[in-house]
Amino acid sequence: MPGIAAIGRQVRLDLDDRRGGLVGFVTLDNPRLNTMNAALMTELRATLAALAEEPRLRAVVLTGSGEKAFVGGADINEMSAIESPADARVFILQVHGCCDAIRTIPVPTIARINGLCLGAGLELAAACDLRVAAEHAVFGMPEVKLGIPSVVEAALLPMLVGWGRTREMLLLGETFDAAAALAWGVVERAVPLPALDEAVESWVAAVLAAQPEAVRLQKRLIRSWEDLPVRAAVAAGVDAFASAYSTPEPVTAMRAFLATRARRKSG
Repeated sequence: MPGIAAIGRQVRLDLDDRRGGLVGFVTLDNPRLNTMNAALMTELRATLAALAEEPRLRAVVLTGSGEKAFVGGADINEMSAIESPADARVFILQVHGCCDAIRTIPVPTIARINGLCLGAGLELAAACDLRVAAEHAVFGMPEVKLGIPSVVEAALLPMLVGWGRTREMLLLGETFDAAAALAWGVVERAVPLPALDEAVESWVAAVLAAQPEAVRLQKRLIRSWEDLPVRAAVAAGVDAFASAYSTPEPVTAMRAFLATRARRKSG
């Protein structure tokens, strides 16, 4: 298990110093299904911002405490106390701030979905680069049943599941299981709960086996593709390829690959 680096009241950060660099494990720990209240969101944004500045960081795993919930949604008690559109704007910008902080981290982020993943929780998962769910996990965007639309990073869902499934999820507000989440593209893998950590570790190991600067360049490029038309996206890729050679990483890695291949042939 990783060593504990920092503990907040509702967000725990464990840093694992491995041979290839640091892996951050961020755990949301709110007894009420890890729901996102104002205090938790403040802690989460601060934790993610600090991680983003860590030069040896290679990957971040985001999960919820326990086996019942990844994130059960935004805190309904706090939302029910909102008295004006201005207050509503403040609250939802906090949710967006957490999702954006995940997307801003320059290394791959993995959502370890260990249970309920609803509303703001699904938006938080969608903001991650990769998602693996336990087979007992339940997903949904139930906001319309509570008198509000699904917003902020729900806008990422069409890129994952297409417009038809997005409309089904947001307009009906129904829940669905991990098998459907996998079939629709909400998650990349669905595994039995005992295999969840193994699945996460396989992705972390793959990230650590890749070249660190190349991975950071690739993530930055993927993010830019989301906002660019095709021609501009291709041009951004050319710039990223050229930028890779501003460090010795490509030449060093390719020469090591060629040397390994030559040894295998001669052996």
